[in-house]
Amino acid sequence: MIECIATDMDGTLLNSKQKVSEANRRAIMEAQEKGIQVVVATGRSYTEARFALDEAGIECPIICVNGAETRNREGEVIHVSGMDAKASAEVSRQLKEHGIYFEIYTNKGTYTEDYEKGIDIIMDIIQSANPHVSEQQIRDGAKKRFSEGHISVIDHYQEIFDDPSYTIYKFLAFSFDDQALENAEGPLKEIEGIAVSSSGKENLEITNVHAQKGIALEKFVEEHGLDLSKTMAIGDNFNDLSMMKKAGRPVAMGNAAQGIKDYCEFHTATNEEDGVAKAIFEAMKATV
Repeated sequence: MIECIATDMDGTLLNSKQKVSEANRRAIMEAQEKGIQVVVATGRSYTEARFALDEAGIECPIICVNGAETRNREGEVIHVSGMDAKASAEVSRQLKEHGIYFEIYTNKGTYTEDYEKGIDIIMDIIQSANPHVSEQQIRDGAKKRFSEGHISVIDHYQEIFDDPSYTIYKFLAFSFDDQALENAEGPLKEIEGIAVSSSGKENLEITNVHAQKGIALEKFVEEHGLDLSKTMAIGDNFNDLSMMKKAGRPVAMGNAAQGIKDYCEFHTATNEEDGVAKAIFEAMKATV
């Protein structure tokens, strides 16, 4: 029997409506009732993650912003792994040099220098995934992300880099220009002390090299007296790979990137087909 379940959110626990399905909710509740530790591991900030979980009535620890922050069931910050201000300034310079829009996640919230560009990019992403949804609904959805995620506008990111009261968790960069992302990725990876991953083909996620889901999950399991070999990690994209490599039961969603499917021994249904619930019920019957 597994002892711990770590699940990603977007493209995994959440469906295309950004909701936790009833089947997924019930599966998590049943696992918790059996004494299995459930932890959400997401690229989202704690605030963004809690909206969907609160709506579903799910209470659990959360590994946030790809492992830059871990919070317990009560929402208290347990671990933080932030980026160096000098490295952050260089990341910002590189992204701007390549013409890539980005937001910065910090201990005080998430920031953008360009609200309208942020809205336009999120609209494009939503529209590509939901082509039959009206433009007004898409715009409302994009604005909701900014309001619910507490994304604030700042004149210059340098204000964050110069203020030691900020802990920089993550850069989330968006572009539909694959070549621009590829051109930026190389120089970014050369910056000391940072890690570059992705949660979708149109983005890059830049964090402290120690802020990875796998590292955070390993620490979480150890502190709770659990066994990684009896841990299941479920995900769909490359920012999930580090925790899949740590877990004894790595599970790829049916909608996962091909590289994730190739790595994982176990597969489940898509996020539109209650893949998390199916993975949980199957694992609870198995011995890892």
